This record gives sequence, C-alpha cells and structure tokens, in this order.
Amino acid sequence: MLLHQQGSRIEVARPQVFSGKMEEVSAFINAARLYIRMKMTEEAAITQVAWVLSYVQGGVAEAWKDNLLDELAKGESEVDTVEKLFTKIRNDFGEISEEERKIKQLRTIEQGERTCDEYVQEFKKVARGSGYKGRPLIKEFKRGLNGPIRRKLAEAEEPPSTIGEWQERAVRLDRNQRQSRAEERMLGRNAVCPGGNVQPRGGSYRGRGGQIMQR
Repeated sequence: MLLHQQGSRIEVARPQVFSGKMEEVSAFINAARLYIRMKMTEEAAITQVAWVLSYVQGGVAEAWKDNLLDELAKGESEVDTVEKLFTKIRNDFGEISEEERKIKQLRTIEQGERTCDEYVQEFKKVARGSGYKGRPLIKEFKRGLNGPIRRKLAEAEEPPSTIGEWQERAVRLDRNQRQSRAEERMLGRNAVCPGGNVQPRGGSYRGRGGQIMQR
C-alpha cells in the first residue's frame, strides 16, 4: 500500500511542536503517526521514538523529555516503540480519556454563525469516538443547531428520525435559507419606479415627462 511505502514522494506535514498542553495531545500524536507511516516505516523503532521526541519542546514537556531520554539511555524505560511513546504521552499529558474529551466537546458544540454544513462536519468529527449513538446523539445534534432550523425541522409534517436525516435536511434547509436571503438582498437593492423604470434604491430617478424625482 502507498501508505506504507518508505520515502513516499507524497508531501506529508510534520507535527507541530508539542509543549505538553492537553489540547495538543491528539493532534500531535495523529500528525506524528501519519508522518511515520508515510515516511519512516523502515526506520528502527528507537529512531522513530527519537524523531517524535525531537518535536517535544518547551514548557513542562521539555523536562519530561529529558527525563525520558535519560531513562532510555540507562535502559530503565519500557518505551521501546513509537506506539508505546504515544501511549505514554497520552497518559502523562491527556488527563482525561479520549472518549471523555469527545463527550465534553459534543455537549458544548454549537452551530453559531457557521453554516450548517460546517457544523455538521465538526459534529461528525467530535461524535466519532464519543460512544454516542441513536437518540442521545440526535439530542446533542439538535441542541447545537440554530433555533430556527431546529424548530422548522421538528415541526415538519414528517420530522427527521435518524441522525443522518437530521444532518442532511438541516444542511439543505440552511442552504436554501441562505440562498433566499441573498436573493432578497439582491432584489432589495433595486426598486421599481413610477412608469416601470428600475433604479437603485436611495437615489434619484427620472419620472414621467423626464422630471427628476428624489426617493
């Protein structure tokens, strides 16, 4: 598989520097794991470990790395593979489990000023791994939807009954509403003057007989 080819020519982003912040843990591990799979699969395990540690810099993480390197040099650490390193990073800096983090995000995520499409994509990302399914998942999705869209769908003759239906119909309704508002704004810029002439709002126009009229 291309994903496991050593030295793949595909450009792969390197992970951002990890400083020990809890909110950085998952993104750092995912980015480092992807890079290793694409570029370093044939490297020795200890080389992979050392490469990941080279991106652990600053803050409390710097001292943590120094201690781990010292343990590795003395043969006192069980971190002999990169996956064991990722587990240690998650255990030492994550504080809460991935599932607990997902649940916390799921219970606070809201659409806000974003399009429904953007909200749905983030909701799907957060929901994955949260353990939520069926009605509890639908409940959280509805909670985060903007009120007008939620009410419109709930009051429909045939309301959505699955999470997929809620997401698909919410996106379609939001798109239609945004398109309708855009068209109204466009139409509102022009006005029909006496005699059928169409002129921009707020200016003067020429009425019957050529007389200049002010709006």
